[in-house]
Amino acid sequence: MSARGFLRGAAARLTLVLALLVALLFAASLVIGPAGIAPGAGLRALFLGGDGPAAMVMREIRLPRALLGLMVGAGLGLSGAALQGYLRNPLAEPGLIGVSGMAALAAVIAIHTGLAAAAPLALPALALLGALTGVALLMALAAGQGGPLLLILGGIALSQLAAALSALVLNLSPNPYAAQEIVFWLMGSLADRSMSHVWLALPLMVIGWALLLGTGPDLDALTLGEDAAAAMGVNPSRLRWRIVLGTAFAVGAGTAVAGSIGFVGLVVPHLLRPLVGARPGRVLAASGLGGAALLLIADIAVRLVLPERDLKLGVVTALIGAPMFLNMLLRARREGMS
Repeated sequence: MSARGFLRGAAARLTLVLALLVALLFAASLVIGPAGIAPGAGLRALFLGGDGPAAMVMREIRLPRALLGLMVGAGLGLSGAALQGYLRNPLAEPGLIGVSGMAALAAVIAIHTGLAAAAPLALPALALLGALTGVALLMALAAGQGGPLLLILGGIALSQLAAALSALVLNLSPNPYAAQEIVFWLMGSLADRSMSHVWLALPLMVIGWALLLGTGPDLDALTLGEDAAAAMGVNPSRLRWRIVLGTAFAVGAGTAVAGSIGFVGLVVPHLLRPLVGARPGRVLAASGLGGAALLLIADIAVRLVLPERDLKLGVVTALIGAPMFLNMLLRARREGMS
């Protein structure tokens, strides 16, 4: 078997293993919780119906939480892999283009103005509007033929602007309780979400996933150089905006319903790339599944470790992701990579 065939087979096997892992973690996320419902009874209540307390807990609390963990994690992992492939920068991650920062800014404004308290879905809806506004601003800033460099600079400018305005809103909080609510939301969480959050985010996420998964062949061609990719029929401008829009829909919708969650989109492609080879197209689907697995693990950990202290999901992903990333950096240094 050729090296290319071996790596293609390795990517398919890895995708299958990750899909099985995600299915197991999804089931675990459904049966783990403080309500004290036995796993078998909980799954029977979920699938066979009924109006008892167990069915309500499973349908109204655990099912949307598990679905959002899967969806948000998949969007982060997939977006990170696509951005790292397009920018050819291993430090690229979804927050780089500023869309998640704009979504967070809009959510912070919703909390500050009281809209979040007035209507249950006002916060995620306004955050989605913020993400779309971020896309429009990024398209205006990075329009033209500047390529990846202009996209990075535009994203950094947008991220810094969103961070500065979020800090200003936090500074102007009318009372300590509002400030505390803003800080907690920025840490990310899947607690107290409902199926309304799932239905609000799912359509945009599906569009984002479709846009990003379809970029694999173009990203593979781009590894040969921009001139060679153009000769193979790749349109750099179309590829750039496809990745930007895909990331905005997948990550912006995730930020709107779960808050800011870091490290998943940065670390997961790094972990999986050595297993499937250097071609960016092969790591896309695997990274989506890997991101879903990592976020489901983190959310299960939130429920098992210090459940009485309301540990935030973004804190757990940082605690998992930072040591993993540090280990990768040390390993790369030992291998003599610059």
